[in-house]
Amino acid sequence: MIDFLMISTRTKKSGVTEIYPKFIIKRSSDLMIRGGDFYAIWIEERGLWSTDENDALQLIDRELDNFAKENHQKLGDNCIILHMWDAETGMIDRWHNYVKKQMRDNFHMLDEKLIFSNDETDKKDYASKRLSYPLEQGSIEAYDKLISTLYTKEEREKIEWAIGAIVSGDSKKIQKFMVLYGAAGTGKSTILNIIQMLFEGYYSVFDAKALGSSSNAFALEAFKTNPLVAIQHDGDLSRIEDNTRLNSLVSHELMTVNEKFKSTYTNQFKAFLFMGTNKPVKITDAKSGLIRRLIDVSPSGNKVSPKEYKAIMKQIEFELGGIAYHCKEVYMSNRGRYDDYIPVTMLGASNDFYNFIIDSYHIFKRDDSTTLKAAWSMYNTYCEEAKVTYPYSQRIFKEELKNYFRDYKERFNLANGSRVRSYYSGFRTEKFEEDIKKESEETPELRTINFESIDSIFDKECSECPAQYATQNGTPLEKWDKVTSKLSDLDTSKLHFVKVPENHIVIDFDIPDESGNKSFEKNLQAASKWPPTYAELSKSGAGIHLHYIYTGDATKLSRVYDDHIEIKVFSGKSSLRRKLTMCNDLPIANISSGLPLKGEQNMVNFEAIKSEKSIRTLIKRNLNKEIHPGTKPSIDFINKILNDAYSSGMKYDVTDMRNAVLAFAANSTNQASYCIKLVNQMHFKSDEPSAGMSSDDEKMVFYDVEVFPNLFLVNWKVEGEGKPVVRMINPTPTEIEGLMRMKLVGFNCRRYDNHILYARLMGYTNEQLFDLSQKIVSGSRNAFFGEAYNASYTDVYDFAAKKQSLKKWEIELGIHHQELGLPWDQPVPEEMWTKVAEYCDNDVIATEAVFNHLKGDFIAREILANLAGMTVNDTTNSLTTRIIFGRERNPELVYTDLSETFPGYMFATWKEYYEQHPEYIPEDKDLYAERLKDSTTRNLYRGTDLGFGGYVYAEPGMYVLAALLDVASLHPHSVIAMNCFGEYTKNFKDILDARIFIKHGDFKAAREMLDGKLAPYLDDETTAKDLAQALKIAINSVYGLTAANFDNPFRDVRNKNNIVALRGALFMRTLQDEVASRGFTVAHIKTDSIKIPNATPEIIEFCMEFANKYGYTFEHEATYSQMCLVNDAVYIAKYKDGKHAGEWTATGTQFQVPYVFKTLFSKEPIEFKDMCETKSVTSSLYLDMNERLPDVSVKEKELTKLMKECKNSETVPDRVHELEDEISKGHNYIFVGKVGQFCPIKPNCGGGLLMREKDGKYYAATGSKGYRWLESEMVKQLGKEADIDRSYYDKMVDDAVDTISQYGDFEWFVSDNDNIEEVPWFAPCGRKACFTCPNFIRYGDTGSVSCKEGYDITSQFLETTDDAFQKR
Repeated sequence: MIDFLMISTRTKKSGVTEIYPKFIIKRSSDLMIRGGDFYAIWIEERGLWSTDENDALQLIDRELDNFAKENHQKLGDNCIILHMWDAETGMIDRWHNYVKKQMRDNFHMLDEKLIFSNDETDKKDYASKRLSYPLEQGSIEAYDKLISTLYTKEEREKIEWAIGAIVSGDSKKIQKFMVLYGAAGTGKSTILNIIQMLFEGYYSVFDAKALGSSSNAFALEAFKTNPLVAIQHDGDLSRIEDNTRLNSLVSHELMTVNEKFKSTYTNQFKAFLFMGTNKPVKITDAKSGLIRRLIDVSPSGNKVSPKEYKAIMKQIEFELGGIAYHCKEVYMSNRGRYDDYIPVTMLGASNDFYNFIIDSYHIFKRDDSTTLKAAWSMYNTYCEEAKVTYPYSQRIFKEELKNYFRDYKERFNLANGSRVRSYYSGFRTEKFEEDIKKESEETPELRTINFESIDSIFDKECSECPAQYATQNGTPLEKWDKVTSKLSDLDTSKLHFVKVPENHIVIDFDIPDESGNKSFEKNLQAASKWPPTYAELSKSGAGIHLHYIYTGDATKLSRVYDDHIEIKVFSGKSSLRRKLTMCNDLPIANISSGLPLKGEQNMVNFEAIKSEKSIRTLIKRNLNKEIHPGTKPSIDFINKILNDAYSSGMKYDVTDMRNAVLAFAANSTNQASYCIKLVNQMHFKSDEPSAGMSSDDEKMVFYDVEVFPNLFLVNWKVEGEGKPVVRMINPTPTEIEGLMRMKLVGFNCRRYDNHILYARLMGYTNEQLFDLSQKIVSGSRNAFFGEAYNASYTDVYDFAAKKQSLKKWEIELGIHHQELGLPWDQPVPEEMWTKVAEYCDNDVIATEAVFNHLKGDFIAREILANLAGMTVNDTTNSLTTRIIFGRERNPELVYTDLSETFPGYMFATWKEYYEQHPEYIPEDKDLYAERLKDSTTRNLYRGTDLGFGGYVYAEPGMYVLAALLDVASLHPHSVIAMNCFGEYTKNFKDILDARIFIKHGDFKAAREMLDGKLAPYLDDETTAKDLAQALKIAINSVYGLTAANFDNPFRDVRNKNNIVALRGALFMRTLQDEVASRGFTVAHIKTDSIKIPNATPEIIEFCMEFANKYGYTFEHEATYSQMCLVNDAVYIAKYKDGKHAGEWTATGTQFQVPYVFKTLFSKEPIEFKDMCETKSVTSSLYLDMNERLPDVSVKEKELTKLMKECKNSETVPDRVHELEDEISKGHNYIFVGKVGQFCPIKPNCGGGLLMREKDGKYYAATGSKGYRWLESEMVKQLGKEADIDRSYYDKMVDDAVDTISQYGDFEWFVSDNDNIEEVPWFAPCGRKACFTCPNFIRYGDTGSVSCKEGYDITSQFLETTDDAFQKR
């Protein structure tokens, strides 16, 4: 049975048994799903996959019929089969739901290799078709006669080589295409017809001219079936506008495809292109990619008679297997035959410059050099004589001529002593060979090393060298000073060590294969390219050692030649570790050149590295592999450059090149891990700031990534209005390498996007990227790459002082906000890829907009980075740490016992505290008993738990003339007072003082801070303001680090009680008692501020003097004429005087709601934005647009009850499915996203219920119940402002009035009375007086009063006489 199917039965109430299919949700090996839909099913009897969905349905129906037949006796006659073909059974709907919604993508591209009729196939061949003939040796008489007539031997071999490449399967990797070029009737179409016969079902026909047209958007539509062969009989590439598409197609690069009436998608085409033409292919210049990729084939001009032609073509149909076999043999005999092929015929037919070189060939070959002046004169003469229509300018000519000479110098001294400009030397004669000879004739046949001997020449030549056996651990037995044995004394087939002469070197080949195991074949191929010499196999038999005598100073040789190829030099006490297995019989040869020296001194003079410019030049040369062809040696070289520059004390900064170096390192084939680690250790800047080159001119690039199981998107744009967003769909590691060389700016990219980019750079597949993305999102600590944090130039989220999501920024800034609506954990259908990419544009544009909005924060980050000598991508914490502590990682911190400054303070449990301070035991016995059980250690002082942050206290009520006193920089002054950072506290104090000096305009004093480092930013008020903001950010960062739960230089391990915040809390609590003892009420304390109603100048002065004793400074921020304090976080107040006199201020959500604040207090007009609510959830928000749909609430209750009843049952009642279908008709859920901005909408005006989704169920979003909603953007677009349901906000207004009324007369509170001196008395029940109230009770002469309704009014009266009462 197919592995995704299970046959089940169920008995209806009528007694009829139904046989139906159940589809299993698991990864199937019989079924392939692509893009959320059916792709293919395995047909066992055919041995092929089928992409026809009807085959799948028939296969399922057959399984159902077989089951019914096999179980007939058990089931009886009273049963029916629910076939897939019968639409009324509903099984086809279940099938579509299964493949489109329940299954994730699981597919492999089909038909990526040829299947011949004699090939046996299985599932893993992924074939849905096969050729009609077998691949086997046979007669090719007719074919041989035809092709040998139409083409010469050499031209014929080109065709057969190409056909053989396709038969072998290598053509998918070969970056070549073939053009049969010649006059009409010369046999081009005949050969193309044979190719079509050979690859029936595997080829398509294309339009070559369309490929070269930049305006034809559908040129790639012919390749939509991903053919192995593409053919055009009569093509025209003589007028190519753009060869980019053709080059990409031939190179098998990932390309974007447009199909008519379909969305765009990307694909990597495998086709080998054949084209017949009688017009030359346009080749623009010597660097054209077409030169490297084009193989041109010219006919002989001979023909066969029409009668003979028909007979031959008929016979060829019976020779297809033999032809394919023969062509494969031709190809396999020399796979790289056309690696360096140059289409000389095409160049001569289409390139005027090439013809000029041909015309001047003998002059250039004789002189082997020329000057620009001489060549330019020759070129002008040629263009005149040849009537060249569009000759090159001298600038283009100068560059093009370089392609035909090996070397070019701007200035050159000739042998006669004269000096010339623009000198070309080393004429490339190989570009003009007219005949492509066989590889065996063109270059010497690749020599192979024959390891057939065990009679070692090395043993004879080094017989007198000191030698000793190895221990069991593989180390020498003795120190070499004590060794007397010689190599001739040992059995060299055993592991031993030998002291060879210092000039005896060994080249060690240790190249692995794709699986990481040492590969003899690869080592042999590499070693065979070296000069012939004595060679041995390594102990494992897979490595190869070449022995040479080096004629130079061996001590100067570098140990690294290339990846996995090492130069071993045996100097000092080092020795050759050896075990003879097999060797060749050649003598040990001399070698004098071609080996790299340490530090590449043969190529670079390190003494010349005296400027940042020279460092940059050398790094670029290494990135371009101009100095060494291997990645690892190039990275080693860059490391050497930077180490030397750093050690010399030179000032430089090349941190902007770090990403380019990192991307280059990650592309190492075999040593990526080593290279990346080395890059992370490199000194990309000096300790002292550089005043040299700057990379500020390079444009920033804003980017964003999206990751799905089958789709990886990177969208980016260069900074600047109107610049387009570039969309990269499933980019390759090479494309990511190019992107990472830019100045990347993202939003929260240090914690997400950078790591995704880096993973792709390292070769992660889409599936691996998705897994990584899920780990990062779920908060896994092991999901990040240390090297990736600094892959970006900066991170907007990181430097922003206000931390919130990008979506909230979009809403706040009024940026078009769009959510995709696709589930992030499901594959995206290919036809949706472009739409998803378009969505990604929004985040890129929004990131730039937020960056521009937060430019002030970025400037502050730049200032901190400059002060710290670090980069803008480093975090505020790390920058601040460097500014204060320099490079000291473990500063000596100072811990203060605050019980000495504040006697009675204890860091203890309540029980321990009460034992020492019984005077603070509460009268509430239940509270006391509860606290005795509490084992938590707390900050306790004067009977109060101060907590671990700032001290907060509130006495809710309505007050007048409340003075607001605020401590300037409370936590920073606590740090200074306690000298927390020891000797480094001075640096912190300088930062704090500088900010205060700037605030008061004293730039001269600020310049003296931090040893004058701030001076460059104090030349004008604008930069001074930016500096003040930067210093503020640094100061705030310090407090967070002292209290952090992670290790950092500011954190004192002894600081369990957060002494920085605690000292301020202890001070405020002490001040509270001092103020109260002087007869004043303390209404509110909030960390660093205190509010004192009816404050006098005397009490304000006292507070300021009291603060000075503890190292603090109070600032009289404001006096409120009236204030209503609701709790420790919410109050509304009115300024009495100052620049804000008469204005209201609100703290806390209730009164800050714009609609409430404007309606009740400021009396400003209500705007549209005041009626918009931002909602956010951790899952997803939806609008249920069900207003005109059936009410299904009763059915939902029934379903809930049913699901509870069958919770532990293996079967689900049919009623459940019925209810689910009926309930779905009552909802229309529209996806919004995690964040959205909404307006409440009146009933019957098109609004929806605002819901949050969790685990497939929907719940009302917080604060939305009872109202309908629409996204505010939609309300605006549709002009539905009049439909906004203001009752939602009016209720908020009423609630605010009720809250204030609990503490006094609301109308009095909001009145414009400017001379308020006290709060009018207000009965707790809301009435103005108690005396006239029928519920008022006075008890004779006792002075007692009460209320029949239970209100406490005793505190409202004071006894003045035996028989009179007065309001307090």
